[in-house]
Amino acid sequence: MAAIFGVQLVITMMMATVLSRIGPHLSFARWLLTSSYAGLVRYIHPSDEELKQYAPAPLRDKKEKKKSRIAEKNAQAQTNGTFSVPRNIELVLDKATVTLQDILQLRFYTEYQWLIDFSLCTFIVYILTEIYLTILPDRAALDSGNLSLIWCSLVLMFAYRTLLSLTGLYFEGDDGGERSLVLLIGGGYLLFSMMILIVNEDTLETGLDSAYSSFNKSAAEFLENNSGLDSAGPASKLVLKFFIALWCGLIGALFAFPGLRYARMHWDVLRMSENTRWVVFFHIGFIAPLILTTLWVRPLTRDPLTKHLYRGMTAPLMTSDQFETMRLYLVLGTVVYRLFLMPAYLQSYLNLAYDKVNELKQEAGKISNVDLQRLVARVFYYLCVVTLQYVAPMVMVFYLTLMYKTLGEGSWVAASKEPEECGLEPPASSVDEFVELESEEVITDDIIPPILDKDEEIRQQFSLAWKTLKNVFTTEVFRGLLGFSTWWLCFVWFSSAAIGMGYQSYFTNV
Repeated sequence: MAAIFGVQLVITMMMATVLSRIGPHLSFARWLLTSSYAGLVRYIHPSDEELKQYAPAPLRDKKEKKKSRIAEKNAQAQTNGTFSVPRNIELVLDKATVTLQDILQLRFYTEYQWLIDFSLCTFIVYILTEIYLTILPDRAALDSGNLSLIWCSLVLMFAYRTLLSLTGLYFEGDDGGERSLVLLIGGGYLLFSMMILIVNEDTLETGLDSAYSSFNKSAAEFLENNSGLDSAGPASKLVLKFFIALWCGLIGALFAFPGLRYARMHWDVLRMSENTRWVVFFHIGFIAPLILTTLWVRPLTRDPLTKHLYRGMTAPLMTSDQFETMRLYLVLGTVVYRLFLMPAYLQSYLNLAYDKVNELKQEAGKISNVDLQRLVARVFYYLCVVTLQYVAPMVMVFYLTLMYKTLGEGSWVAASKEPEECGLEPPASSVDEFVELESEEVITDDIIPPILDKDEEIRQQFSLAWKTLKNVFTTEVFRGLLGFSTWWLCFVWFSSAAIGMGYQSYFTNV
């Protein structure tokens, strides 16, 4: 492996060591919840001693049978430690800063810490690999592949599994309302994706048609050269789009409750900061994914920026490469921006304990001390679940965009002119010289076979396998599949939250 990947393997081993040795002591996930930057404050449920002063005195009855029943009931309640208090008591909840000891016992804390810390290490590996392959280009390293893509794939798998686990929580209970809502939203996204997949690419820049044509052509050539099979292609476009639609429906179902949760937190955070200047930043964070989805609609963004000429202009505002680069930066910047706003949203969720106690004051009747304590405590108990619902979609969008950039051969610094205008084609004389040198090398190799050591032989075999794979899964294939997947994630990311905002506005007004 060291002979194949070289410096990339060193970077991988270094980050794996950091993740296993330093991660348990310096965790970015813990810092996001317990640092002074986050400043999260939780509400402490009242103790039994505090609630007993609100408990009503037992009533006396003249009938002996009723007295005995009351006495028996009071004795049983004292044995179980439960008693009732009025719902409309003037209860003041104590506050406490969220600490490490508090979050260690929360549900899904291990999954949250692993996802965030592994995502951070993956980003460092990706950045170091990009710097190495850009500043110190090595032909052998480029031929052997990009090891950081394996890290990105693992992050996507972990985020996908986490969303599956969170969605599975709604299928455990006996109440089928949440289960039906997940299935309904997933079916709606499945139907909508089928409609999207038949839209002309002159309107929606999915890239799936060019990806299918490239894959069918390269796969047919591969089958013909290796097995002698004469085929027009191994797959049907209708079948491929059907499976893509199924994946789109599953993503919509997984993003359903994260979107509803984000909408509730957004509704609360707007109410908290209604008269402050921060409200503008929250509106920008909510609407940003909608802007991202328009970047794949040609008449709205690409054509006005890369094709149309306006008054006094001799060239469009930007080239196609510059537009692709701008799109990458906007997607990644939106994720970072929402991560910056995360403490305010998590605090709005923790304030639900205070809101629920205030709602009890508007109700008549009684409530047991255990139910009242559970009502307050369960808000903080599910803090890591809510945090995962907030960050898991962002993690998927972020790292799918990185894979789209790398496998689609995008650029972080696009050229100011189109390639044909930059004179990138080599002159004919240089091409002839290259052909002559190549033919001489072939003749020399046929006469005198090179003597290769074992490491070099392994490197060449791996490079040959990698080139064969790249010939089948070409850049157009990855650009189409990953580009459409990135757009779909951004679309579902926004639309699920928009559905939640409609739900909140309707039931709040009612």
